[in-house]
Amino acid sequence: MEHTGQLSPLGNHTTLVEFILIGFSDVPKLQGFLFAIFLIIYIVILMGNSLIIMITKVDPSLQTPMYYFLGNFSFLEICYVSVTVPRLLADLCRQNRSISFVTCAFQMDIFLTLGATECLILTAMAYDRYVAICNPLMYPVIMNKRLCIQLAAVSWIIGIQVPIVLIYEIFTLPFCKSNELNHFLCDVPPVVQLACGDTFMIETLISVLTVSNITLPFGLILGSYGKIISTILKLPSATGRAKAFSTCSSHLIVVVLFFGSCISVYMEPKSTLSSGMNKYLSLFYTILIPLFNPIIYCLRNKDVTVAMEKFLQKITTVN
Repeated sequence: MEHTGQLSPLGNHTTLVEFILIGFSDVPKLQGFLFAIFLIIYIVILMGNSLIIMITKVDPSLQTPMYYFLGNFSFLEICYVSVTVPRLLADLCRQNRSISFVTCAFQMDIFLTLGATECLILTAMAYDRYVAICNPLMYPVIMNKRLCIQLAAVSWIIGIQVPIVLIYEIFTLPFCKSNELNHFLCDVPPVVQLACGDTFMIETLISVLTVSNITLPFGLILGSYGKIISTILKLPSATGRAKAFSTCSSHLIVVVLFFGSCISVYMEPKSTLSSGMNKYLSLFYTILIPLFNPIIYCLRNKDVTVAMEKFLQKITTVN
C-alpha cells in the first residue's frame, strides 16, 4: 500500500498525514462474519449497560453508593465502545480505511480519557466495598452522597487530564515508516511503533502513566480486597459470608479482566511482541469487557438480578 504524505521541510523524510487502519483486512473471507459478530456485541453492550443505568436510577433498592458507581461505570462502557466499534464496523464494509492524524489523535484522546476514568471509577467501587464490609457502622457517614459525587467527578477530571501531554508528545513525533497501523483503532502501542525518531522519552512517559493510572489503582484495589476477604472470612454466619462475597465477586472479576489486559498492552508500548497480538489483546478490554460487565453483574449480583426482573416485568405489563 502506498504511503500518503507530504515532504517535510526538515529533511528528506516523508512526513505522514494519515494512517491506514488494517483492522481485520488480513482475513478478507471473514469480513461479513466479523461485522455481524461485532454488530451483535455492540447492540448487546448498549442494551445491557443502558438497562443497568436505568435500574440503578429507578429501583429504590439500588439507591446506594455501590450502584451509583455501577451506573457511572456502565455509562463509561457505552461511551468506551462507541469510540471504537462504529469505526471498526465501518472499516469492515469498505476498502478505504484511512484515518487522518487529527481524527486519530482525537480517537486516541477520548479512548484514553474514558479508559483512565474507568480505572478510577473501579477504584472508587473497591473503596466503597472496603468501607461497607470492613467498617459497616460508619458506612452511611463515610460514603455519603456528597463523597460519591466528588469521587466520580475527580475520576472524570483526572481521566480528562491524563492523555493531554501524551497525545501531544506522540503526534509531534516524526512518522516516516509505513503508515499502516496493524490495529482497528488509534491506540498508543501501534502508533508509537511507527515512529522513526527517538521514542525513549515517550516510552518512559507511557510507562509512568501506566503505573500511576493502571498499575497503582489495580494494586490499591487488590489491597482493598485483601482486607475485604480477610474480614468476610471472620463473619460468623455462612449466609452473611455468602452475601458479602456476592456483592464483591462481580466487581473483582471485572477488575481482574480489565486491568490485566490493559497492563499487558501498555507496560511495553514498543515491545517486540507482534502487533497482531496487541490487536487481539485490545479486543479484550475494548469490546469483551464492556460485554461481560452487564452479564457478570446480572449473574453474580442477586440485587441487580431481582431489580432487572422487576423492571422488565413492569415494562412488559405496561406494554
